[in-house]
Formats: sequence, C-alpha cells, structure tokens
Amino acid sequence: MHIEPFGVEIWMNEWETKCELNLAETCVESLTIAELLKLAGKNDDDLSALLSMKMTYGAIEGSDRLRAAIAALYEKQAPENIVVTHGTIGANMLVHKTLVSAGDRVISVVPTYQQHYSIPKSIGADVHHLHLREENGFLPDLDELKALAVPGTTLIAINNPNNPTGALMDRAMLEEIARIAEAAGAWILSDEVYRGTDQEGDGLTVSIADVSARGISTASTSKAFSLAGLRLGWIAAPRTLIEAVSIHRDYDTISVGMIDDHFAALALEHKDRVLERSQKITRGNLAMLADWVEREPTISWVKPRSGTTALLRYDLPMSSRDFCIALLQETGVMLTPGAALNMEGYVRIGYANTPAIIGKGLERLSGFLARRTAQDQG
Repeated sequence: MHIEPFGVEIWMNEWETKCELNLAETCVESLTIAELLKLAGKNDDDLSALLSMKMTYGAIEGSDRLRAAIAALYEKQAPENIVVTHGTIGANMLVHKTLVSAGDRVISVVPTYQQHYSIPKSIGADVHHLHLREENGFLPDLDELKALAVPGTTLIAINNPNNPTGALMDRAMLEEIARIAEAAGAWILSDEVYRGTDQEGDGLTVSIADVSARGISTASTSKAFSLAGLRLGWIAAPRTLIEAVSIHRDYDTISVGMIDDHFAALALEHKDRVLERSQKITRGNLAMLADWVEREPTISWVKPRSGTTALLRYDLPMSSRDFCIALLQETGVMLTPGAALNMEGYVRIGYANTPAIIGKGLERLSGFLARRTAQDQG
C-alpha cells in the first residue's frame, strides 16, 4: 500500500533534536509525573500503589476507570461509547480504516493533520479537499461543503480546534455540518486533539460526538493535557461504530499499557486543574505572540481562537522550508514550514512551550526578519 510521506512528521524527525528553542512544539509544556501527582493532590507515596500492578495486557478497551473519566469530558457520552487507542494518531487511523474503502467519497478540510486526506487516499478513496481560506478566518465555507457532500458520501473529516490555524468552529457551525452530513448519509470524523485549549470560557470546545448521531470524536492526553509521553488517545462515538472499530483494533492495538491507562485516568479525573494550568500557558503565550505580530511589519495572521499553533504569513522572497532552515541554523529557533502542511508562504508557530522559550524565540525571530528584510532592500 502506497501512502504519501507525512510532511510534518518528517520535518519534526529531521530537526526537532537540532534546535535550541522549539517554537514548532504543539503540546502544552509537558508535565512530569511529579507535577501530575501534585495537581492531583497526591505525592510520591502514591506511586507505591503501582508496585503491585501486574504487567498484563489489562482491560482491552481501556479500564472502566479511564473510560468513565474520558466520557466525563463529553455532554452525552457514556463509557461504552469510548475505546482507548495509541494516541489520537491511532484513533484517526482506526476510524479511517474502519469506514473507508476504495472508491468511497471522502471530504477533508485542508489544512489539517495529514492523516485525514493521505490515509483515505492510500486506501483508494475519492478524496475531495475543502480548503480553509484566510479571508474566511480559516473556517469552512458551508456552501462549498454542501456542494461536495453529495448523497453517498462516506466521511467528512474536520479538525476542531484546527491545526495549524487555531480556527474554532462553534456549536452552530457544527450543527450545520451535522445537517449536511445527515443529508449525504456521511459520518463526521472530528479530530479534537486540541480540545480544552479555547481562549475563552472553560476552554472545552463542544464535541461533534455530542452534536450529531453520526459524529465521531478523536482526542488524546497529548496536547491540552500535557502528557504526550503516555501515547494514549481515544475514540468517542456511537456504540455500533466502536464495535466496528474494535474489529480493526484487534489487529494493531490489543490494549494500551496499564501504566499509561493509570496516569491518563489520574489526569482526566483532575481535568480542571490540569486544564487550568494549560490554559494559563496558552492564553498568556498567545497574548505575547499577538503583541509580537503587531510589531512585525513582515508578518500577518488570523489570530487563533483555540489550539496551540498559528499560521504566520511572511513577506519575504523565500520558500517556507528555506525560511525555516535558515532561521534554525542562524538562531537555533525552530518553526514548521507551511510547505509541510500544503500552505506555502506561511510558517506554523507553536505557542504552548514555556513563556521564557516563547519570549526568547520571538526575540531571535525578530532579529532574523530584520536582517533578511535589510538584505532584500539592500
């Protein structure tokens, strides 16, 4: 089976260990186990509870404790509507493999995480892109979606909050997408890995799983919950879909690690404290980034409403890859080239690292832009 090279992941693999200041990071600054225990009101003594844990496969779909904690993130989902996966990346792969066959019509927003168009294409699906445009705030044009979603469409793949733009679809828009999907007979897969990072309110975007009977939510502990090292995600969906997914899951997952299950449950049971920490970081850093953008004449953007990333349009005569490599080699600052996201002319910045890293990285980026602008004008 041929599949397109994964642009973002190849870029990360190539450069992530070679930078000094990582402004390509998409996870909210990672927690240590000690920090997680403190947020949960526990201490080192509680680790002794793990000493008697027998290293079996554990509960195949995820422990009852963990699935109950995941279900509590939603308005209408019960534990039986949840299956645990190896990260959101595993959840997305399982949904695509379960629903999509060769010749099926699939609609994917672009830009988004590359899984949502490259996996169905590799299966032989008829993939149509719904382009998110800057003039629309990187939100989907629903008239365009309606035209693409002809009867018999199998799947509409969206990403909310959106990576890389930080755009956020509200409940009203999701309800309209649900109506369009229902008319076409399509499922909706919503990659919600950044859910919990909204810039306003409690930070929790409404989930497509709670809006539509044909809605499928995928998410994980990686981004908003700062625990990417657990490699733990999930699917929330109608039980019939969960049962269909589980047939495929038996071939590539069996179960997640019991220790991962334990710490994920602990984090989600104390989600308010964990998300409060994450939102303090993302909201403070986005304010810092917004001030910086205002001062930079060569940079423009659509300010994110959620997530941990933003697309920056730059006014320099160089490709995004050349821009990012030159920046890294000259300053040690790492961004992600828009070319890796099919968005040439932009770079993606992650603003969820520590405030000190963001501040120092932006200062060096300003110096780089000033030097390049002077060279071009000279």
